[in-house]
Amino acid sequence: MTTIDDPCGTTRPATPTSPTSPIDADRWADLAEPPSYGIAARIARRLFRRAIDRLPVTVLVADGEHGPAEVLGQGGPTVHVHRPDELYARLARDQLIGFGEAYLTGAWDEGDQPPGALGDFLEVLAARMARLVPPALQSLRTVVATRLPHTHRGARSHTQENVAAHYDLSNELFALFLDPSLSYSSALFTADERAEPERIDDAAFLAAQHRKTDRLLDRAGVGPGTRVLEIGTGWGELAIRAAERGAEVRSITLSVEQRALALQRIEAAGLAHLVRVDLCDYRALLDDPAAAHAYDAVLSVEMIEAVGAEYWPTYFSTLAHVLAPDGKVAIQAITMPEDRRRATRETHTFITKYIFPGGALPSLEAIDEALADTGLRVADDLAIGADYALTLQRWDDAFHTAREQVLALGFDAMFCRMWHFYLQYCRAGFAAGYIDDHQLVFVPEVRR
Repeated sequence: MTTIDDPCGTTRPATPTSPTSPIDADRWADLAEPPSYGIAARIARRLFRRAIDRLPVTVLVADGEHGPAEVLGQGGPTVHVHRPDELYARLARDQLIGFGEAYLTGAWDEGDQPPGALGDFLEVLAARMARLVPPALQSLRTVVATRLPHTHRGARSHTQENVAAHYDLSNELFALFLDPSLSYSSALFTADERAEPERIDDAAFLAAQHRKTDRLLDRAGVGPGTRVLEIGTGWGELAIRAAERGAEVRSITLSVEQRALALQRIEAAGLAHLVRVDLCDYRALLDDPAAAHAYDAVLSVEMIEAVGAEYWPTYFSTLAHVLAPDGKVAIQAITMPEDRRRATRETHTFITKYIFPGGALPSLEAIDEALADTGLRVADDLAIGADYALTLQRWDDAFHTAREQVLALGFDAMFCRMWHFYLQYCRAGFAAGYIDDHQLVFVPEVRR
């Protein structure tokens, strides 16, 4: 029997690590056994309780088999800590990664509440992220926090592998929870839809995804005969809508699975004569003389997040290299505040470990810095982070509804739990304003 060692000298049995079934140790090596409960876990316990008691949340902490023995927090969104020793031990070992892993194993969760309850709780934490840890301890982040692996820094030797880890999971999986356009980025809703989200049915959601894409195409001036380059194909939606306007499109991607389905969709739309999809790293364009100033419009939707902070200047240099003198660049980018970016830039997170290996969010300031010496300037900026919160909730609802179909594809219950945590974790960040999403337009500087 697995045991947990108490720092006071006693040893007690560990509670099960899964709420419903044994954990597949081959798939989930870091989840199969909880860490030992020692002095670090006692410190994590104190920090966790201190942080929660200052927040407008309710945390019900169980005492063995006797049910909730303690109520933490000032009242608000509610979660249950079923196995506190495991939660504290995972927090001690891996900080926020451990917090997410403790959710995956069932050490804590939202109970039988609707799926959005998890995000409501996480939103409170996200809104106060910079203050959850006492200021005196924040300086220890570089010593304590798990550091980003070298394979996650955006080098060409690892980029395709990192992209495949998420986007090549299964086209069938993504089709189960995305809208029919297969748009895997924030929709753009109307003011009425933001005010009354219950009005957003399937048709309205698809229209909001089209509105997002069409706004980018409009801002980039895409029309008949426009030479378009798209960096990051997805499943082909932007390329299709650009070609429907009469544009000539080249789209590049590193996802083998996405490219295959995008080509099928382009062919089915009767647009193969206008769209070319290449398996290509964006950096290869810098070495291609034929790509220099060859495109009137360059578009990239939520792809910069996969570039890696060290390569943001290269990314923008590539945009400038391929853009025609009178052209426009339009991108959609998830961002975070500059102070939080600097504080967390070397930190391995739950999202980089389990969802987007190699992911890194820029700030608007980091984008401005990366633009230096490219000859590009920002001409338009629309923030749509609140719309992303609504988008993510719809995705999570759809994923929950399709759970049995997800399992039938070969994914297990732990994967479903992980995906729910991922979608609500991100929804919380956007709803709290901790992260944002921007449609940005860049144009060449006016030279005198």
